[in-house]
Amino acid sequence: MSTITAFPFVRHLRSEPTSYVLHFHRGRLRRSGRGLTFWFFPLGSSVAEVPCDDRELPFLFHGRSSDFQDVTAQGAITFRVVDAATLAERIDFSLSLDSGQHLRQPLDQLATLMTQLAQQYVVDYLAHTPVRRILAEGVADVRERIQAGLTADAGLADMGLEVVTVRVSMLSPTAELEKALQTPMREEIQQRADEAVYQRRAIAVDKERAIAENELQNRIELSRRQQALIAQEGQNQREQAKERAEAQRIEAQAAGEQKRIAAEAKAATMRLENDARAEGIQAVEEARLVGERERMAIYRDLPPTVMLGLAARELATKLQRIDHLNLSPDALSPLLTSLMQAGVQRLGTEEA
Repeated sequence: MSTITAFPFVRHLRSEPTSYVLHFHRGRLRRSGRGLTFWFFPLGSSVAEVPCDDRELPFLFHGRSSDFQDVTAQGAITFRVVDAATLAERIDFSLSLDSGQHLRQPLDQLATLMTQLAQQYVVDYLAHTPVRRILAEGVADVRERIQAGLTADAGLADMGLEVVTVRVSMLSPTAELEKALQTPMREEIQQRADEAVYQRRAIAVDKERAIAENELQNRIELSRRQQALIAQEGQNQREQAKERAEAQRIEAQAAGEQKRIAAEAKAATMRLENDARAEGIQAVEEARLVGERERMAIYRDLPPTVMLGLAARELATKLQRIDHLNLSPDALSPLLTSLMQAGVQRLGTEEA
C-alpha cells in the first residue's frame, strides 16, 4: 500500500514496487507505473493504486451431487494483475489523498468475482457426478475444472487478470453421509481385522499344540533316558556290590590266612616255648636227680650217727625257736662216741 504524506498545500506519495500507481490531474493521466514516488497538489488530483503481486483467494463451496447428497469443496485460487491500467478502468482503485487507503473495496470485488466464477464450475461438476466418485476422484477433477474455466474465461482476460494456480484441499460430505459411507469400509476393515485375529489365534493354537507336542516328546524322551539312567545306575550298583563282595571275600581270605599264619606261628612259638620249658625242667630235674643220687650215695656210706647229726642240723635250720630240749644218756652216749670216733678219724686223715 502506498504512503501519502500531507504537507501544506502539497502531498508526497511513495509506492511499493508491487503496486501500480496512476496519477490523474484534472482528468488527465500525468504519470503511471510501479514504485513511483512524486509530489502532487491535492486539489484537482486523483490517485489510483492497483496491487500487482500474487493474491490468494480461499474458497468454500457447498453443492449437491447427482444423487442428491450435500458436498463441500474447500481450496484456494491464486491470481495476479497483468494489465493494471485496464483493471483500473474496470474497477475503482482510487486512494484517499489523506490516508492512502482505497476509497472503495476493489479487492473484495475481485474476490467476489473470482469466487462466483469458480463456484459455478464446482457446482456444475458436483451436480453431474455421484457422491462416491466425487469423494474418490473429485479433488483432481474440481481443480482441473476451475483451472480450465478461469483460464478460458474471456471476462477475466479483458479485465487484465490471470489465474496462477488452483488448489483443492478437500471434498467432504455431511457428517451423517460420511459416517454412512465409512460404515461398510469400517465393517470390512473390522472383518479383516477379525479374520486376522482368528488367523492369529489359529496360528497361536497350532503353535501351542506344536509346543505341547514338543514338550510331550521331550518328557517321553526324558522319561526314557531316566529309565535308562536308572537301569544303568542299578547295573553300576550291582557291579559295585559284586566288587565290594569280592573285595571283602579277598580281604576275609587274606585276614583268615593271616590269622591262620599268626595262629600257626603262635602255636609254633608256644610249642617251642613249651619244649624249651620242658627241656629246662627236664634238665633241672635231671640235675636235681643226679644231685640227689650223689647225695644219697654220700649218705649211704655215712654211719648212722653222722646221719643223725645231719638230721639234727637240718632240723635246727627248720626250727625258728626251741623252748625245751631233753637229752637222755642213752641217746647222748652213742652220739658222743660217734663224734669222738669221727674226730679221731679226721685227725688221722690229716696226719696222713
